[in-house]
Amino acid sequence: MKAYATQSIRNVGIAGHGDTGKTQLVSSLLFTAGMTTRLGKVAEGSTVTDWDEEEIARKITIHTGQAYAEWAPSPHPETSPVWTAEKAPDKTPEKIKINFLDTPGHSTFLNDTRAALVAADAALILVDALAGVQVGTEKVWDYATEYDLPRAFAINWMDRELANFDHAMESIVHVFGRNVVPLQLPIGAEKSFRGVVDLITMKAHVYTPDGDGTRKIEEIPADLAEAAKTAHEALVEMVAEGDDALMEEFFEKGTLPMEDLMKGLRDAFFAKRIYPVVLTSALHNIGTATLLDLMAEVFPHPAKRGLAIGHSETASKGSEVQRRITDSEPVSIFVYKTLADAFSGRVSYFKVMSGVLKNDATLQNFTRGTSERLQHIQVMQGKTATGVPELHAGDLGAIAKLKDTLTGDTLGDKAAPIHYPLPHLPEPSITFAVEPKTRADEDRIGPAIHKILEEDPSLHFSRDPQTKEFLLAGSGQQHIEIVVAKLHKRYHVDLTLHPPKVPYRETIRGKADAEGKHKKQTGGHGQFGVCRIRMEPAVRGAGIEFVDDIFGGAIPKNWIPSVEKGIRASAERGYLAGFPVVDFRATLYDGKYHDVDSSDMAFKIAGSLAFKEAMKQAKPALLEPVMHVEVYAPDQFSGDIMGDLSSRRGRISGSEARGPSVVIKAQVPFAEMLNYATTLTSLTQGRASHSMEFSHYDYVPGEIAEKVIAAAKAARGVVVEEEEG
Repeated sequence: MKAYATQSIRNVGIAGHGDTGKTQLVSSLLFTAGMTTRLGKVAEGSTVTDWDEEEIARKITIHTGQAYAEWAPSPHPETSPVWTAEKAPDKTPEKIKINFLDTPGHSTFLNDTRAALVAADAALILVDALAGVQVGTEKVWDYATEYDLPRAFAINWMDRELANFDHAMESIVHVFGRNVVPLQLPIGAEKSFRGVVDLITMKAHVYTPDGDGTRKIEEIPADLAEAAKTAHEALVEMVAEGDDALMEEFFEKGTLPMEDLMKGLRDAFFAKRIYPVVLTSALHNIGTATLLDLMAEVFPHPAKRGLAIGHSETASKGSEVQRRITDSEPVSIFVYKTLADAFSGRVSYFKVMSGVLKNDATLQNFTRGTSERLQHIQVMQGKTATGVPELHAGDLGAIAKLKDTLTGDTLGDKAAPIHYPLPHLPEPSITFAVEPKTRADEDRIGPAIHKILEEDPSLHFSRDPQTKEFLLAGSGQQHIEIVVAKLHKRYHVDLTLHPPKVPYRETIRGKADAEGKHKKQTGGHGQFGVCRIRMEPAVRGAGIEFVDDIFGGAIPKNWIPSVEKGIRASAERGYLAGFPVVDFRATLYDGKYHDVDSSDMAFKIAGSLAFKEAMKQAKPALLEPVMHVEVYAPDQFSGDIMGDLSSRRGRISGSEARGPSVVIKAQVPFAEMLNYATTLTSLTQGRASHSMEFSHYDYVPGEIAEKVIAAAKAARGVVVEEEEG
């Protein structure tokens, strides 16, 4: 495998709603480019990028898969940036390396998509030719916007029954605006879909029906000539619109020469003034060669994106550090993904942000403060690794068995430190209690879950200090079920899942002034500590704020942290029902001590007693997580869906038409959403989908709070009895 220069690299994130054919399209692109000897199919479990056992069994993408194609675009020397003026049309053009990031589309696994797109330089968003824009389409668009990526659309499954190009285009334009412009028109419809009209070259690209990706470039069929002419004129006008020189040429000539049109399209795509649309049939391998040409000729190389921005101290602190994405800068890499492989150990996937990474290099891990030797750097074709001598700025690679490196770490030249920012991932939306089936499983769960956590930063694992239960939190029930299946298959750890627990919190609505006094005489040194605190509510999300307002040495400085520890420990244990107390300010303003009998422990206990006394006065209240819910469904079901969400104490925040469908947005308490997926399937005959992410905490209504508190106290009582027994 040769090392490609930065200008010959394209990093493309393949994203979209679930079941739009992302993995199948990548498989077809690889086959068309000659990277595989047969066309892998999702239904057969033979695709390159879905190789995990769970992905094959469930026929969905769970982790972002990485693959690459080497592609020489069609010979259009007057339009292609990879051709030079000296090259004759009969010469072979330079090959381009296209790195594909095949990302998950199901809402449960979109966190992985968000994290992986940091390595992309452009996004291709797939849209179902029948369904049009869906909830996941908008989600991945937002992620691409967050990373400032140029993006194009591929309307996929054009060969399927009821596939409709006009409706799909109307849906995309309605949601994302008039800058969405088709580069192609379909030749044939549904089962007779056999190719596309290229609106740039004004030629027909007709594909063979056997799925080998072979195309013939012909004249446009007569019945499409008028529509193609109109669409070509609209494309030319859109390209010229944002460029004064092109607009002047357009007004003079009424059109643009192909070389100017291509250059204008390239510039407009990079500037996000145009979002081009192409057409594909991933399963029958139609449109793939034309799409590879587009990626090679129009999508930007990494250096074109300008500067990589980091910080001097951590991923978010210190002075800003800028790096040009070129070979001449000091080497730096960003680890965007980690996989725990049973044979290779930990595999770190990275992007070379600057410089040239050579095999056997020793780099500093700036995040961990350690050094790592990078032996055997590789490029990944799904799960197959190929060694390379070096990787240039902007390229993607992988390395196995690094000692300390994890997802989100920056490594580089020790003399030129930089920390690249981490992607923001939302908090887990669902928590399950997991119970090891045997004592052996309990002993093995720690090391096993630690390896799973390394490859999935959106997963949280903890142990409830009150119930002693293991808690596994993720983005959805399916997410947790897959983790449990992995633990069984990889590490032979068997767990039982219990219904998810709602992560309630406690807080205060009023102010309080309280004293905590701990005095004990047992012979010899006693224990003595007195502290006085004021408590008041803080803004939502503030957590716990401790203020030291001691004057005159009422409590010596060395014991003030002990008071804080006592307050925080009691807050963690809860007051009303054993849920952590949050969003309050505790101000320590007075106290007493004894020269002999006072100690850290005495003041920690005093702080705890003061907290409990203050909670009696401060109008304690229960908080519950409220989720931002989006439901995508056919319009005919909107009334039933809104009624059901309202019955769940939901507040409808809006709805928006998407052609024949509707997106309903609401804020709903998490406690009311535990069985929602089943209900939604029943309400809509399985034709709806929903996404859910944490929004904020809010007060639980009084009557419901009483039931929650009573149930929590009863459960804690059972635990206490078991422990005492």
